[in-house]
Amino acid sequence: MATGTEHVTPQVHEYVLAHTTPPDPLLAELIEETARRYPAQARLQIGPEQGTFMTLLAQLAGARQALEVGTFTGYSAICLARGLADGGRLICCDVSEEWTSLARTFWQRAGLSDRIELRVGPALDTLRSLPPGPGFDLAFIDADKTGYRSYWKEIVPRMRPGGAILVDNTFLHGRVFEADPDPDARAIAEFNEHVMADDRVELAMLSVGDGLTIARRR
Repeated sequence: MATGTEHVTPQVHEYVLAHTTPPDPLLAELIEETARRYPAQARLQIGPEQGTFMTLLAQLAGARQALEVGTFTGYSAICLARGLADGGRLICCDVSEEWTSLARTFWQRAGLSDRIELRVGPALDTLRSLPPGPGFDLAFIDADKTGYRSYWKEIVPRMRPGGAILVDNTFLHGRVFEADPDPDARAIAEFNEHVMADDRVELAMLSVGDGLTIARRR
């Protein structure tokens, strides 16, 4: 099953799930199908409570133009796309044709194919090909951890004032707290300090999922 909020007690996690709108049958099926096909990678999928939160945030922000870096099997994309305003568009970046083929199937079933554009290839190439000015209302980063700073560098200038950037795994399963972190954990720890010092944004780090940072473009 999809990874849920990790850094709280099991009792709190169960209570959170019991008091959060659950995934609908389509999303529940996607969780199950992802776990069946990719048991070793299933934890790459966001948890259901995070998905609900992201949909609500997109709705509250009135987002129309959104960007996702790291799509996997498409759960987070469905959550974001469902929250977009009428006529909204979501660009998804991923390198895997295999994983995103499952995503495409579920996007079509969800009736979202017309508002999600998948670009398969290195995310940096995709980001650099986008117009340089501020055009996005919402972005979600959830890809290779050593690439976070590079994605951030490309995304922040492309966010409109007041736009929000969501960054996943900013606790990296608690590995950022280790005295001798592995390369991915070190990259996330350094990223967290980097964005904290970025005066173009204001931040809140939440203990949702595996650590979810929200940055608002000033």
